Amino acid sequence: MNLLHQEERRSFAMLTEKNKQHFKKWLSQRLNESLEKTRDTLIDIRDLKDKLSNHVDEASHASAMGFALRIRDREAKLIRKIREALGRLEQGTFGICEECGEEIPLRRLRARPVTTLCIECKEEQEAEERTKAEEVLIADY
Repeated sequence: MNLLHQEERRSFAMLTEKNKQHFKKWLSQRLNESLEKTRDTLIDIRDLKDKLSNHVDEASHASAMGFALRIRDREAKLIRKIREALGRLEQGTFGICEECGEEIPLRRLRARPVTTLCIECKEEQEAEERTKAEEVLIADY
């Protein structure tokens, strides 16, 4: 662990009750917004199906439907992450890195409240993923 990360971790105390309430409120609002977006997307998909009138429209509608489904899938993943973060708040594990067990700095939590990893562990995870992807590319070559 480099000196910057050590200093950053020492400068953050456990989440205060005020911070916990802030994150709970923020996450709950994002959850409601995401659920609403998902509902709207499903309505859009149903409307697209109803509007298919001829073969020319089918291609554009198929493209629009694919786009709507990708948005819905993205929202579904975000909803799952938000619900998990709210669960961690209830369990008292919110803000604790799942990999190393250290506190996640408040600055990172504010930037990405659904995170489960501190910056250092996330960087290590991404480096491992890049290495695996490069190995697959080399093996396929």
